Amino acid sequence: MPALVDSARAGSPRAVARLISLVEDGHPALREIMAALAPHTGGAWVIGLTGSPGVGKSTSTTMLVGAFRERGLRVGVLAVDPSSPFSGGALLGDRIRMQDHALDPEVYIRSMASRGHLGGLSWTTPQAIRVLDAAGCQVILVETVGVGQSEVEIAGLADTSIVLLAPGMGDGVQAAKAGILEIGDVFVVNKADRDGADATVRDLRHMISLGDRTEPGLWRPPVVKTIAAQKVGVDEVMEALDKHWAHMEGNGDLRRRRERRAADEIESIAVASLRARFGRVRGHHGLSTLAARVVEGDTDPYTAADTLLTQVDI
Repeated sequence: MPALVDSARAGSPRAVARLISLVEDGHPALREIMAALAPHTGGAWVIGLTGSPGVGKSTSTTMLVGAFRERGLRVGVLAVDPSSPFSGGALLGDRIRMQDHALDPEVYIRSMASRGHLGGLSWTTPQAIRVLDAAGCQVILVETVGVGQSEVEIAGLADTSIVLLAPGMGDGVQAAKAGILEIGDVFVVNKADRDGADATVRDLRHMISLGDRTEPGLWRPPVVKTIAAQKVGVDEVMEALDKHWAHMEGNGDLRRRRERRAADEIESIAVASLRARFGRVRGHHGLSTLAARVVEGDTDPYTAADTLLTQVDI
């Protein structure tokens, strides 16, 4: 396993792919892997892209990959795809759309299956980000699956969250309903050559002005128009991203976001471990006896639960 970690750190695509596969499978060596990677993480800028299906997330991701590569940066992409109902794997639609960078050795693209996890991400996404970070990716773009109104989980995972909308899809209203106005650091109205693009931008700016981000010192999310398929507006998006990075570094928000992200990750791992341990309760031989006593009125469920927990090694 140490050799595999060293190969990944050296930028071997095969080693990176293998480590992410181990992450997705919940391999027993995962703790050892994460411990080995930990000293080499923390340098990547994690940018999340979210939005309803059909707004052009994959095309916008491809556009941003090209822009960051022009700066000479190594880029990782985690594209969370819907799970196949048959195999449980990713449908790979996003990788198909990103063929422009498929042969670039400084770009690593990985599709991950959501596997039924709500919020537009896979539950293994944080660990996959750590793998790419340790492998030397200076920018990691995380594209969510596109689940509409519940797709706000990316805000807790990314340093910068881009919310993509498109005119004519009612996205302005959906943004207000879903709380997306609160999670977006940069708003991008894609497919701006369509009718209604200016109205969508105007509505978004109005709704942002009604929020709580107008106080001095708080980041006010910009609204940018793009036509990602034609790479129109890419300079404006990059300028907005750079300004947000500078703002986070200047006021300490970057550190706070990353500490909050680490806390969420720790909590998630701890809860998963506890859930696995509590699985022993269901199969414990004393459960049926205690259940019978509750039915007979000899004890109450709370006392029975306390008794069971003393019998099971949690």
